[in-house]
Amino acid sequence: MKIDLSHGSGGKQTGDLIHDIFIKNFDNKTLNQLEDSAVLSVSGRIAYTTDSFVVTPMFFRGGNIGKLAVCGTVNDLSMMGAKPRYLTCGFIIETGADLEQLDQIAHTMKEAATEAGADIVAGDTKVIEGDGNIYINTSGIGEILKEGVSIHNCHPGDVILLNGNLGEHHAAIMSGRMGIENTISSDCAPLNSLVADLIEHHIEVRCMRDVTRGGLATVLNELSESSDCRVDIRETSIPVSREVTGFCDILGLDPLYMANEGKMIAVVPKEQSKEALAVMRENKYGKNAEMIGTVAEGSGVCMTTKLHGSRIIDVMYGEGLPRIC
Repeated sequence: MKIDLSHGSGGKQTGDLIHDIFIKNFDNKTLNQLEDSAVLSVSGRIAYTTDSFVVTPMFFRGGNIGKLAVCGTVNDLSMMGAKPRYLTCGFIIETGADLEQLDQIAHTMKEAATEAGADIVAGDTKVIEGDGNIYINTSGIGEILKEGVSIHNCHPGDVILLNGNLGEHHAAIMSGRMGIENTISSDCAPLNSLVADLIEHHIEVRCMRDVTRGGLATVLNELSESSDCRVDIRETSIPVSREVTGFCDILGLDPLYMANEGKMIAVVPKEQSKEALAVMRENKYGKNAEMIGTVAEGSGVCMTTKLHGSRIIDVMYGEGLPRIC
């Protein structure tokens, strides 16, 4: 069955859509009240974020737009040292969208939210004329577990950790768009458990940042500017899988600028860097973690290349493909 304008009319078809897709998949006591607002219990300071997601294709190896939306919001909360608690989601659905695909997207969202320990407690749907595309906006509330985590908080001597291989989401999306056959799977994942592990082991994390649009290069430049420091990284320490490396060689892509949805950097004091790396590697989302560089006095981002030269790493200019959110 396909979505038509009647599904957005506010009448019976809208009610059926809400109950048969969203209530069925997101089932929890707060959402099931179907009030105009969710009434939530929160203690202490909170982190709050919102994001919108568009992706083509909507389904890709390793996930779909629903998983992307939940993980993206969960990870934004986690990077501030927060435990994800509550999510909202708004759907803009074009006519012609397939109800079975929408159900699959909602089911995947529930799975990702459950893994992250969060409930989807409120939402909205709008139906517009179109070609069957689906767009999702999500917001999230998290309870702060660790104060002081900030991109403005890095100091010379600190060590930068990356939790795994770069470029997998970008390569998976482009493979789907271009019909390229390979086994590259998106890294789309909720990183809250990895962050919780670092906090539980009393790692004095200065800064965390998820590496999404603009890639690692852009994130490190943001860190340099915000903390008024220089970032030195080593090309030989940056993890990239052989398959993604081959994919990049064919298409002329640079993993430093490729999008990810399950990667993060953590900046920690030098004296805790080995312990922090070991903690990361114990988590399934950090098994390929590496120390990729250090914070120093100065400005900008500089990479020591495989040939022992120096390369200035600037922010991404122009359009980064694929557009993931």
